[in-house]
Amino acid sequence: MDLTPYVDNLRRELAVAADASGDEARALAERLSAPLESAVRLTLLNVLSAAMGDVTRELAPGSVDVRLRGLDPEFVVTPPPVPEPVREEPEAVVAPVVAASPAGEADDGTMVRINLRLPAHLKGRAESAAAAEGLSVNAWLVRAVSVSLDGGGRAGAPGRGKEPGGRGGFTGWVR
Repeated sequence: MDLTPYVDNLRRELAVAADASGDEARALAERLSAPLESAVRLTLLNVLSAAMGDVTRELAPGSVDVRLRGLDPEFVVTPPPVPEPVREEPEAVVAPVVAASPAGEADDGTMVRINLRLPAHLKGRAESAAAAEGLSVNAWLVRAVSVSLDGGGRAGAPGRGKEPGGRGGFTGWVR
């Protein structure tokens, strides 16, 4: 920032004031111009530093510094750090709520998709349990949900029904 126009303006104003008072005042104004220039520059630098202090408080954690280059101040702006953008997960596809069929009613076989987010430690345990039983994670989860909702008994393998006596067996026709 060039302060020369401001200092020159002050000299002109001082000369105009001195002209009104005569030759002796004009000579005094000329002798005082050089020392006043340094005082004016220092005062302007102090004012700018105070103003940039206020700007820095508003800009925190960024900042604005005033540095002196030769006779003129220079502003150095340090912007606040840009936070990393939050990666938003795509919105989960919400499956329609399907009322559970009462016990004994046949399922029509319609499949629906849901998104399930598990903590890493549970995901690992679910994968291990599914592998131990020779099932896919999806089949294992379907069975676990079914067992939980149908009363806690251990469900048989997919495709098995329940016989009236509570024993598992195959349903359907055989030739």
